[in-house]
Amino acid sequence: MFESIPLAPPDSILGLMEVFDKDPRPEKINLTVGVFKDEQGRTPILESVKLAEQKILATQKTKSYLPIEGGADFTQAVVKLVFGDAIDESRVAAAHTPGGTGALRASADTIARHFPHARVWVSKPTWANHVAVFEAAGLQTEAYAYLNASKTGLDFEGMMSDLRQRGSAGDFVCLHACCHNPTGIDPAPDQWEAISALLAEKKMIPLLDFAYQGFGDGLFEDAQALRTLMKDHAELIVCSSFSKNFGLYSERVGALLMVCKDAATEPAVLSQIRTSIRCNYSNPPRHGEAIVATILGDPELTALWKNEVDAMRARISSMRHMFIEGMSRLGRDFSFLQSQKGMFSYTGLNPMQADWLKSERAIYIVGTGRINVAGITSTNVDRLCRAIDEACGTV
Repeated sequence: MFESIPLAPPDSILGLMEVFDKDPRPEKINLTVGVFKDEQGRTPILESVKLAEQKILATQKTKSYLPIEGGADFTQAVVKLVFGDAIDESRVAAAHTPGGTGALRASADTIARHFPHARVWVSKPTWANHVAVFEAAGLQTEAYAYLNASKTGLDFEGMMSDLRQRGSAGDFVCLHACCHNPTGIDPAPDQWEAISALLAEKKMIPLLDFAYQGFGDGLFEDAQALRTLMKDHAELIVCSSFSKNFGLYSERVGALLMVCKDAATEPAVLSQIRTSIRCNYSNPPRHGEAIVATILGDPELTALWKNEVDAMRARISSMRHMFIEGMSRLGRDFSFLQSQKGMFSYTGLNPMQADWLKSERAIYIVGTGRINVAGITSTNVDRLCRAIDEACGTV
């Protein structure tokens, strides 16, 4: 019977990583998958994480199952990290999920069960997995304009027009809280206020993907969009990931945070999140959760971790600036990248140029022109710039 199953197409990003791994050329550069890399091209384990693991090893008493929504020490610390003092935590139905993807799927399943006719609006473009996750849960997706025609900035007017004219009450709008993936282009503060007001007017519910807290302007600063939205919305959903800011990619640590209008509503919402989780992965993994809870529960480890997040953000910013300067020396203006935030930048390169870079120069970027800026180093940036200059002039 299985012989009738067709071969599925490779993932647009992870598939490229598999090809990169098999590429024998020693000078190859990987700017595809969204992981932080240091100057040596490694994805490091944070020192705060190592110290937390030592503490866990010395004190942990069991490997028994966690509650369906994870431990209270984790969920309470995460609510504080994401919202600060901007909310009464008793209004937040919180659950530990396997990464931000797990949070998106658990939220989608919960929405589909109780609001089966709701649509989920995603930006065009958006993270490649957004549509697949929402549609796998049975939800209909729609796209709103986001990137302008030159692929260098936000099409704010187009975004607002799409949501105003085509959105309906009860729809959910997937927004990137900061460091938009894949463009690196975020709305300005006044634009966030306008987006929030429009969604409130239309009675549409914000669903925020918060995968890069700390990689834009800072841990507190990157949550400003949430605080803006909370002024107009008593209810919203946040899907957080701690893969990037804690470097816990393979540990799969995320959180689903559903903000309710009052504390009385939270138990019912949490019970439905538990139902979604129970029939999916049952309950979350322990080790990554313990790392995050340990770091956020220890003032010294928290301070060390915040310094490490600052250092990662500074390195990304430095590499983006170095790339812009390198292209400028070759007579090409990539200054529009300077306003982009987070690990990703949209270069404006087309699929043919991306394919040429891969085949001719062993430089791997996504076909949309998106690059992972964290994959740039001081030792490969000159060759990268020369290759892109050549691609622009050849293809």
